[in-house]
Amino acid sequence: MQVLHHFEDVPAALREGVVAIGNFDGVHRGHQAVIGRAAEVARGLERPLVIVTFEPHPRSFFRPDDAPFRLTPFRIKAYQLSVLGADALVVLRFDVAFSKKTADEFVEHVLVDGLGARHVVVGYDFVFGHDRGGDTESLAEAAAAGAFELTTVAPVASSDAVVYSSTAIRDHLAAGKPGHAAALLGRPFEIEGRVLHGDRRGRELGFPTMNVGLGEYLLPALGVYAVRVAVEEGEAADWHDGVANLGRRPTVDGTRLLLEPHVFDFDQDVYGRRVRVALIEYIRAERRFDGLDALKRQIGEDCAAAKRILKTRAAGAT
Repeated sequence: MQVLHHFEDVPAALREGVVAIGNFDGVHRGHQAVIGRAAEVARGLERPLVIVTFEPHPRSFFRPDDAPFRLTPFRIKAYQLSVLGADALVVLRFDVAFSKKTADEFVEHVLVDGLGARHVVVGYDFVFGHDRGGDTESLAEAAAAGAFELTTVAPVASSDAVVYSSTAIRDHLAAGKPGHAAALLGRPFEIEGRVLHGDRRGRELGFPTMNVGLGEYLLPALGVYAVRVAVEEGEAADWHDGVANLGRRPTVDGTRLLLEPHVFDFDQDVYGRRVRVALIEYIRAERRFDGLDALKRQIGEDCAAAKRILKTRAAGAT
């Protein structure tokens, strides 16, 4: 998948393609339905599949003081989109100038002049342009005028009538329900980051951990999780079972918010390397213990609980 950071001078091979547009935070089942429909159209027309997204997320631009909320920071979003078979990802920089572009200007400058879109595919709730002045009706008007063909994908819901949405996924994660979030995502929620040096407290207790910062990620419920962990190895992902604490370690007077996975039967030096930590199930809330011996006993119980949980889950996180 080619990644382009502009809509001007798009290579000829990617013009006149089928264009799917959206923020796609989470790349959840609803987003997958939009992109899947675009892929079907692209195959039928024998044209390239081009995904258009925005960085930073418009919410980050308009509300910079909000707490981190991303389900998929750009690196992970791009990876998940590539898995869906796109030929190109066009990343539009959402800045002051872009935020002032009207809906008509977006259609003319980006879709028609820039990408030469032959067919556009969006979700039912897609809005765009200055002051959210454009929507699916605006695109339908452009399509009726001959600018391109248009497909609007209706809401997609689970078997129990829950519409797949990034907001619902965030709510589940905040409530300590990663299994519910996974059902909407179509895969376990992951936090990806570089392993940082810590105080080696876990090693002293007999449970060495990797220290991973949260960065731009949404903060799930604090506590202990059954997890699967993959150390970055090129395109391959070798998943290992483990348990992780997400929090500030109140028993040892910690202050920094960290995700600290302990991987079972694993003894490799991974400092400085990137890892993917998939949250499989919530075990308990974080709390302060009466000394390190009590903490150590509880970690042992957490490990046993995580092993029982992970035995019931299919191997592999994605």
